Amino acid sequence: MTQNHKMDDLSRVMTANCAKTFVQRDFSDGTSIKFLTKFPPELDGKIESEQFVRTVTQLNSMFLEAESLGSRNYCESCLACLTAYMSYICFDTHYEKMLKKIKKFVEEQNQTIYLPRGLLLVDPVERGLRVLEICVLNESNGRG
Repeated sequence: MTQNHKMDDLSRVMTANCAKTFVQRDFSDGTSIKFLTKFPPELDGKIESEQFVRTVTQLNSMFLEAESLGSRNYCESCLACLTAYMSYICFDTHYEKMLKKIKKFVEEQNQTIYLPRGLLLVDPVERGLRVLEICVLNESNGRG
């Protein structure tokens, strides 16, 4: 079984009945994808606030890079128009590459930081980029 399958199976099985903490989007600078770096009190004693802020700050900077406009994006768009968007079949866009990089970052953070502390960071793409979900694996959500 590959590493991706392990993480997918882990997130499906372990998060069904666990307590969840949600970090909301930060719309103070517009509609770009950015999450609040305010430490949720529900995670107090489970992870250091500095580590949480580092993770969210890194995620925010990766989303900023994904949404950045430049000559690369311009060339990708021109090529797509010239090929009736068939070029997207042949290669991933900058945004898609960044989403894969973000998914890998979340998996690495889970393996090294969050899972050893009984937490699971869910890829924000799985939640429609609306929230950053953190599951507390050793606590029940009260549903039964």
